[in-house]
Amino acid sequence: MAYVISNECISCGACADSCPFSAIGEGAGQYVIDANVCESCGACADGCPVNAISEG
Repeated sequence: MAYVISNECISCGACADSCPFSAIGEGAGQYVIDANVCESCGACADGCPVNAISEG
């Protein structure tokens, strides 16, 4: 199951930088994860400084 980014996102970009599959990009107001590309590795969650990412 793909990871998701909550409203706690501060749009710092750390998650996008840590994703080895380039599944994360800027959305309207916060970053978003493309569920079709996400491989559920958890690298983005580990890289998020505000713990805004969880397995969806």
